[in-house]
Amino acid sequence: MSTPRTFAIRTFGCQMNEHDSERLAGLLVGEGMVRASSDAEADVVVFNTCTIRENADLKLYSALGHLKAIKASRPTMQIAVGGCLAQHERERILERAGWVDVVFGTHNLAGAPALLARARVEGPIVDVRDAPDPVANRDMAPALSAVRDVPWAAWMTIQTGCDNSCSYCIVPEVRGGEISRPLDDLIAEATMLASSGVTEITVLGQNVNSYGRDLTKRRPLFAELLRSLGSVEGIERIRFTSPHPKDLRPETIEAMAEVAAVCPQLHLPLQSGSNRVLRAMRRGYTAERYLERLAAARAVIDDLAVSTDLIVGHPGETDADFDQTLEVVAAADYDAAFTFIFSPREGTRAAAMSTAFVPDDVIADRFQRLKLVLDRSALRAHAAREGRREEVLVEGPSRRNSERWSGRTRQGKLVHFDADPGLRPGALVEALIDHGAPYHLLGRVTRELRPPRHRVRIPLAVS
Repeated sequence: MSTPRTFAIRTFGCQMNEHDSERLAGLLVGEGMVRASSDAEADVVVFNTCTIRENADLKLYSALGHLKAIKASRPTMQIAVGGCLAQHERERILERAGWVDVVFGTHNLAGAPALLARARVEGPIVDVRDAPDPVANRDMAPALSAVRDVPWAAWMTIQTGCDNSCSYCIVPEVRGGEISRPLDDLIAEATMLASSGVTEITVLGQNVNSYGRDLTKRRPLFAELLRSLGSVEGIERIRFTSPHPKDLRPETIEAMAEVAAVCPQLHLPLQSGSNRVLRAMRRGYTAERYLERLAAARAVIDDLAVSTDLIVGHPGETDADFDQTLEVVAAADYDAAFTFIFSPREGTRAAAMSTAFVPDDVIADRFQRLKLVLDRSALRAHAAREGRREEVLVEGPSRRNSERWSGRTRQGKLVHFDADPGLRPGALVEALIDHGAPYHLLGRVTRELRPPRHRVRIPLAVS
């Protein structure tokens, strides 16, 4: 019996990419391959890339450079590059890294195993398509074939692409326009996931609350999707990312409040608090409208945790613009935020505004000032949870301290606690919160609410 080929996948970027990597791993396992312990030992190494940030290409080519000598000593090793950067760079990847065997884009993930097989015979292949293959997308839809890191939680992609035209974003170019998956397919997938022991689903899309608009040709179906997913037996927690503020409709807020499984957590990207900058960004809302919709959500959804995205230094951002951002951020009183320094991406409107770029030292100063405001609100939100009993889904040992375990509340807040004998990942527990820090909570497990529901596979020894 021949030794199976091995693979390794390195993922850059967002949760959408992470989920694509899970599905790709499932395809490779389906081809009889097994995971390698490291990139250097793998027969096939796949880089699933991102192109949102300016240094995305630097990370990729640095990683490819580390494998060049290994590939030279092991010619049968194959290296593939997929994802958003591959969609954008195309043939330039082979020009800069001639030892790559396969380049594939965002629209033909399902074809990656076949491309690898062809490249073993034909040599290097670039196969980047400008539109998705409906048949391949349909075949890739079921998430049960994905190889997930944890068995109790799963991502579920409900749409691909984006119909917005934000000045700084390359996503519409590399992932195309919005294409929604049929509602029935998503409910069937959630049902299958639940039957395998998944209790938490995170719904993914570039603009989730516009889901279904392309199917109905008139209105989105996101609220209906949340209600339908909430009726799937076994699914206890439903999260989603990311909605667009201009599309946060009343029926979505009502569904979040009324469906027990939908977590009281809302990630609502602000990007800037200046209306002038928001217009330049082509975001489609004002700071006032944003705060109105946020207030509407908080008024209806009990104990809602809110996070956001912010970009510092968009071309043309003045000191006055940034001061307005600080004011809106303070008013929004976020639980958490992801902050980014503006990064020009070739092919976007903002990249062409080079004469209006903000100096690096000015951006750095603004970035630190913004962090102070955000940290204050996060600490205030977490300190308010001290003394409360929280429902926590156990994730396992903490990354930094193996003597402590971690889990997340329904609001998505990270809780660290001392490991209890017999406690297993995937269990649901009650934790008493002792301390709130800006980025996490500390607590004690007071009781187990239920054991893990996923199946534990025990390897069999073969003599």
